[in-house]
Amino acid sequence: MSEPAPPVAELTLRRRLPPRLPRRRGDVYVNMKTDFKAQLSRCQKLLGPGGGCTEICIHGLGLAINRAINIALQLQAGGAGALRLAANTSTVELADVLEAQSDEDGHPPLARARNNSAIHIRVCRVSPPP
Repeated sequence: MSEPAPPVAELTLRRRLPPRLPRRRGDVYVNMKTDFKAQLSRCQKLLGPGGGCTEICIHGLGLAINRAINIALQLQAGGAGALRLAANTSTVELADVLEAQSDEDGHPPLARARNNSAIHIRVCRVSPPP
């Protein structure tokens, strides 16, 4: 016979990190914990002279989608027409795990999959017309 699952009060919800795209120099993962100005200045440094990137990709997940869009639009407004944006949306599968608070029970963790929206904005410099 199988043992019953532990009561709900004894479980802890742990949200796992989403799978990431390969980490390249021009990838910027936007979140809600880091200051907006710091994320914007990092993108400006990457695209600016000496930054070494002709294009960057801004990734936002869930609540950070609006912030990623705002960063891209701020870059475009400050670029005086020298930047082009291309946005793609996707759905990312995330895993939530319910773990028992005490490990002595020996119950395996319960997993739940859920979907979350994501945006990937490619910002690249446009060469001026001759």
